[in-house]
Amino acid sequence: MRNRPGPFPTGFQAALLYLALLLGEVVVSSALRDAQGLLNLSQMQRDALSVLLANGLVFVLVMHFRGLTYRGLFHDSPSSARATFFLVVPPVLMLVPALLLVMGVVQEGLQWAFPLSAWEQQFFDRVSGLGMASLVAVCVLAPVLEEMLFRGVILRGFLEQYPRPIAIFGSAVLFGAAHLNIYQFVLGVVMGALLGWLYERTRSLIPCIALHGVYNTGTVVIANFGRDAERWRGAELMFWTGSVVLALMGAVALRAMLARPKPTAEVVLD
Repeated sequence: MRNRPGPFPTGFQAALLYLALLLGEVVVSSALRDAQGLLNLSQMQRDALSVLLANGLVFVLVMHFRGLTYRGLFHDSPSSARATFFLVVPPVLMLVPALLLVMGVVQEGLQWAFPLSAWEQQFFDRVSGLGMASLVAVCVLAPVLEEMLFRGVILRGFLEQYPRPIAIFGSAVLFGAAHLNIYQFVLGVVMGALLGWLYERTRSLIPCIALHGVYNTGTVVIANFGRDAERWRGAELMFWTGSVVLALMGAVALRAMLARPKPTAEVVLD
């Protein structure tokens, strides 16, 4: 009789798993670069394909080891996927405008304290571009693949081993550190904690992918169309007020739907 594998991954195993993923991306990228004469891919196309193929290989191995199906990975909840999409996703998306504004201020502060190097500026310009490869990589591949790894695999394993706050915060720190720069580290920890809470309460990647994807799309829109301060002068208060009100409404709805039920006292009859 085959023994069921124990909880996976531990914190150390999660770090090794991410390093294996990075190594896989490097190997695939090198292979695609060698085949550049045949494939004729742009830099962003090569990067996106490297991420997709390396993640696919890692997920096949991990899911085989854990005995997971894709259906179980994406939605392991007693509630139906349809109910989760229509009831949970709308209030989750109501948080996005406020998150974009608040994290935009945080990013400005970080860039003031730690000015971007020329390489970092080039990197952020490339990933926020409007090319098809950039849009697919940032707005589709990153949300789906990162949520599969950090919430669907890592946080799932952490919740089987550690107390809930430690599991959520630990996976959030790993999520931030995986971006390999201070600017996205802070954003990653904040977003990772929120996404981790969503996953822990719903046991579904559906709201996590929706929040991650819409947030990333919002950052691309702002990077390309929101830099002209004169265009938006005088409307800042309206944007902030509307975003905060919308976020409060979404938070109240999520709390009502996802809050843990209070334990009821047991009555013992003699």
